[in-house]
Amino acid sequence: NALKFFESTFNVEMESLYLPFLRYLPDHAFILDLGCGSGRDTLAFKNKGYQVSATDYSKELVDKARCLTGIDVRFESFYELSEQNQYDGVWACASLLHCERERLAEVLEKILKALKVKGICYMSFKYGAGDRYKDGRQFADMDESQAQSLLKKFDNILLLQQWISIDKRPNHNEDWLNIVFQKIE
Repeated sequence: NALKFFESTFNVEMESLYLPFLRYLPDHAFILDLGCGSGRDTLAFKNKGYQVSATDYSKELVDKARCLTGIDVRFESFYELSEQNQYDGVWACASLLHCERERLAEVLEKILKALKVKGICYMSFKYGAGDRYKDGRQFADMDESQAQSLLKKFDNILLLQQWISIDKRPNHNEDWLNIVFQKIE
């Protein structure tokens, strides 16, 4: 599905999602694009002057992202994230929705460890309350109360923004829950 995914997501307008994340970051911040897919966002951040590292767990997408961005994108699952105090920002756009729901807190803890103090995280989930499988892939949808319950498991998270947006891909009519939070200690 890598080519189909690349073609359906690469030209999507993302500026309206970048702004609520980037506004909290310093100039030349170090960003991790966690689950970078095609590399679209990695390239956008790189072109805006940020330092960017990227990971994905699809070998085909890692290859495409490497070619597109010129960055050595790591073939790595979000379950394997191990850096500590490294990033000013973590961008997890439409990636954590593939995390097993019972492991979301574990992955969020890894993100918090990877962030510097006062670091910013953006994450997005398809809007809903359940788990589902589509085209052989797992999805953990999320609504506001589930997001609140997840974030409350940590005492070092400050929720900065949460909003619902409409899918920007052609022929997709899904809502997305967007979350921006800060690591406060």
